[in-house]
Amino acid sequence: MATYDAIVIGLGGVGSATLWRLAKRGLRVLGIDRFSPPHTLGSSHGETRIIRQAYFEHPDYVPLLKRAYTLWDELERETGMHLFHRVGLLQVGRGDGVVVPGVRRSAREHNLTIEDYSASEARWRWPLFEIGDELEVVYEPSAGYLRVEAAVKACLAAAQQSGAEVRTDALVTRWDVGREDVQVRVGAEVIHGRRLIITAGPWASELLTGLNVVLEVRRKSLFWFATNNVSAGQLPTYLFELPEGVFYGFPAIDGRMKVGDHAGGTAVTDPLQVNRDIDPVEARAIEVFKHNHLPGAEELRNHAVCLYTMSPDEHFILDNHPDDRRIAFAAGLSGHGYKFAPVLGEALADLALDGGSDLPIEFLGLNRFT
Repeated sequence: MATYDAIVIGLGGVGSATLWRLAKRGLRVLGIDRFSPPHTLGSSHGETRIIRQAYFEHPDYVPLLKRAYTLWDELERETGMHLFHRVGLLQVGRGDGVVVPGVRRSAREHNLTIEDYSASEARWRWPLFEIGDELEVVYEPSAGYLRVEAAVKACLAAAQQSGAEVRTDALVTRWDVGREDVQVRVGAEVIHGRRLIITAGPWASELLTGLNVVLEVRRKSLFWFATNNVSAGQLPTYLFELPEGVFYGFPAIDGRMKVGDHAGGTAVTDPLQVNRDIDPVEARAIEVFKHNHLPGAEELRNHAVCLYTMSPDEHFILDNHPDDRRIAFAAGLSGHGYKFAPVLGEALADLALDGGSDLPIEFLGLNRFT
């Protein structure tokens, strides 16, 4: 009976990166996904994601982001794929809000380069944005966006190039731990491994019992609008913290501008039974934002739905399973985890193999909820 050094369940953004980092160590590893990644049924799709370092959520994330930047560059070199587009990031909000003060705090504590602008200065530099005088603006020149589906493909390709095996369209129905190994059941088959890593995204609650933490899955909409403005392709990524929501978007790619609302979202009870039609309330909020702040965006071209899996405090949960330290997991990435994928994969490999990591991940541990 063959036994894998490690098995990864879930091959979205973090799972595919975990498989890559494990395989780079020369281990015999297997990745399993119930679908065929990259796919549109979870969280790792929608063409693009913002990547940034001056993290308004908390300065403790910044060292992880610095390592993530290094690993994204490494993945590009290994695969020859252009995944990280450094087009900058414009963040807009009130000076007494969450975003702008948070960006400044992280930049100050970690000596990151950001640029401050008044609203009028920002309108002059980026005339396609409408920015009210009551708002403040910070610009992070080293930020940008990632190509999501392409990055999942790149991680899987890099992992397989280093010897990893991949099983797709394979539903894991349960896992168990024994004295000598971990058993993962796929249909009637039992697969054996020395370590197990669970990165199941919206399905985390089904596979991670005993955590005593509620993970809420939320439905989130993405919208793409046509544009005929050539300058729209030269925009930075952007995020506006407004009373109506936290709206974000990207420069025009293939003549389309993607816009979303990071706030809110509708609770989902079954990730397989999600309404993927356009919600009129969400669409109206995006239209108001577009009208007030992004007049270069025109008629709607595309719409998609992705899923956020929210932790109680909206920070990641990254740890060994409390019942057995041979199990490591990531869950509750709360809609801001994709940019961290390779460094989370590295940390999960450390946790599963060594029971700990030199990476600064203590603040993401499960014990903060107990």
